[in-house]
Amino acid sequence: MSHVLEAARRRFQLILIKPSHYDDDGYVIRWWRAMIPSNSLAALYGIAAECAERKVLGDDTAIDITVIDETNTRIDVAGLMAQFKRHDNFGMIALVGVQTNQYPRALDIARPFRDAGLPVSIGGFHVSGCLSMLDGQAVGLDACRDMGISMFAGEAEGRLDMVLRDAAAGELKPLYNFMNDLPGIGGTPVPFLPKDNIQRTLGLSTSFDAGRGCPYQCSFCTIINVQGRKSRFRSADDVEKLVRMNWAQGIHKFFITDDNFARNKDWEAIFDRLIELKERDGIPLGLMIQVDTLCHKIPNFIEKSRRAGVTRVFIGLENVNPDNLTAAKKNQNKITEYRKMLLAWKAQGIMTLAGYILGFPADTPESIRRDIAIIQEELPLDVIEFFILTPLPGSEDHQVLWKKGIEMDADLNIYDVEHVCTAHPKMSKQEWEDIYHEAWSLYYSRDHMKTLLRRAVATGVPLARLVKVLVSFATTVPLENVHPLQSGLLRLKTPGERRPDLPRENPLVFWPRFAWETFRKHASLAGTIIGLTISAFLISRDAKSKTYMDQALTPVADDEEETLHLFTQTAGGAAAVSHVRKVAQLTAH
Repeated sequence: MSHVLEAARRRFQLILIKPSHYDDDGYVIRWWRAMIPSNSLAALYGIAAECAERKVLGDDTAIDITVIDETNTRIDVAGLMAQFKRHDNFGMIALVGVQTNQYPRALDIARPFRDAGLPVSIGGFHVSGCLSMLDGQAVGLDACRDMGISMFAGEAEGRLDMVLRDAAAGELKPLYNFMNDLPGIGGTPVPFLPKDNIQRTLGLSTSFDAGRGCPYQCSFCTIINVQGRKSRFRSADDVEKLVRMNWAQGIHKFFITDDNFARNKDWEAIFDRLIELKERDGIPLGLMIQVDTLCHKIPNFIEKSRRAGVTRVFIGLENVNPDNLTAAKKNQNKITEYRKMLLAWKAQGIMTLAGYILGFPADTPESIRRDIAIIQEELPLDVIEFFILTPLPGSEDHQVLWKKGIEMDADLNIYDVEHVCTAHPKMSKQEWEDIYHEAWSLYYSRDHMKTLLRRAVATGVPLARLVKVLVSFATTVPLENVHPLQSGLLRLKTPGERRPDLPRENPLVFWPRFAWETFRKHASLAGTIIGLTISAFLISRDAKSKTYMDQALTPVADDEEETLHLFTQTAGGAAAVSHVRKVAQLTAH
């Protein structure tokens, strides 16, 4: 898709590419329809389109913007080369929002363009995180220098003009480092993607960040070191603008990507504006937000979430063992508040999703199995996303290991929070990977998914919506061996999209195998869809479902801290309960 101004003497070609990464067989992970849109791509397109409108390269120079998300679009290198050639190679390729696991693929995308002498720039969490936390040479950054790729660290608001002018003049700098000067984002160009790009995702949804930065200190997190610990926000006017821009092209579903929207000081003003757009102007908003485990303590937050159009909420639960949370410096998570918080969301009929990290120091396969069983029985969660604790470059965990010289896997492609990258004190690499895969089958067992459907009927969560999500999360890891957030509909791959260091497969072998794998996967997928759909139909017709009750849905009781396994099965749980009681005693008078 191209953003094109009226005829001009010169046309600068700006190619924005969001790289994918390689699967375990070395093939690019790409889908006919990908799961989620890229907010980095939307943010860069919004900024670039505004630069084009302002004619930052001069009145006689137009900027044509091409947007490519490799998770749903094949990169046609020859076609892009021809596009540049038609314009005297006037332009640049920008590799956008590159995470650590996408960095090897990004270099492979850049190589033919650099060999042709075209300017290439790379930005995103890997470059920014490494320059923020390490010495500037670490974790593969020298590959950019050797290839002549310009690195951009920080955020592009107010800075893209400079990069475009330098590229147009043939003077792109080796490094643009704005990590110590993060911009305000209020009043800046809002994230936006044309509908042509959004149509390549499932659910026809797009994304935006209402704020950036996080005040917490979680040691596994890269956001605090890339986006900073001082929160910066868009205004309610900004949010209304981007909603209206998208509604004008028929888009009304949004993923608000803020790491913790509940800590956005302007959350109420934004929600009030969204409520107006929904209730007064008739825009049928559907929102997914990310929050922390204390959001229920903010007056009216959950109630206004529902009115604003929130249908799904992602909660950074991370673990149910306080010892593990303390080890990760995630002390803001209080397990004594988990049930109150989740029941508050359920009372509004909102689907609850949670992130859960496997591989904290106290974890063992046995403790992980125990904790999953506790969650199933005692917490009213709908969906869990499991992650392997990974020392991501840009995090404190990675910095500590790097400074101590502790071995970490050299293949950056597997730093995707679903592969083991370093040693664990209590589990071998194989045990750790095995329990990660087992966790998905344990939680998404047939019996537990039926329980989740019963809870949905009892709490007003739309069954059809939950079935769609359960199908994806129950099948993606066993069938595709990728995380559901990296998934999509109908996997696409070709022999030519394999890692350069792996042999090219014979097409006569590749295509029959790929066809058989596709058939087998979709047959299994169809079986899951049919089974869950039948279960949902029967449960919805059962008169008892509306009054269904189990331990997870039971209102919080005064004595449950003495009886629930959530509080009694770990030393940390018992200590957390004791701490809460002491605080209550001290503040009682």
